[in-house]
Amino acid sequence: MNIGEFKQSNGRLMGSIATRTIDLPRLGLRPVESSNDRAPVFEIVALNVGNRWVQVGALWEAVAKHTTGEVFYQGTIDDPSLAEPLPVALFGNNEEGYRVAWRRPQRRDDFGTSVRTGRGDDAPSGQGGFGESTAGLDGSFAGAGAGSDLDDVVPY
Repeated sequence: MNIGEFKQSNGRLMGSIATRTIDLPRLGLRPVESSNDRAPVFEIVALNVGNRWVQVGALWEAVAKHTTGEVFYQGTIDDPSLAEPLPVALFGNNEEGYRVAWRRPQRRDDFGTSVRTGRGDDAPSGQGGFGESTAGLDGSFAGAGAGSDLDDVVPY
């Protein structure tokens, strides 16, 4: 989804981004001069309430995965006033300008699947690698030493 644009204006790349809840009417792309391969290509700057330019993001060069090999810029805009970072990508060039696209990042499943799909080769059938349960059907202790006083089994 396109949410803005940047164009050359008096030798600078200036633009805006607008969504239903975000209105950034005056943004600039400031080139980053660095010999570090991991440095961004541009800093994204915005005017603050004091009319000063402040950095609100950065853009790195990327290459499209499809056969065209199109070069574009991707990064995020972030500020304490935003609920969450805004991921953006810029497509185009310095002469004709850039279209700003936004896409929702895919959520990562931090815990993996909730269903165990296999077991280790050394796990006995039905145990899933964790051994036998020490709980009875009613939730009482049913493992080795069941029926004895737990204070005797596990001293404090």
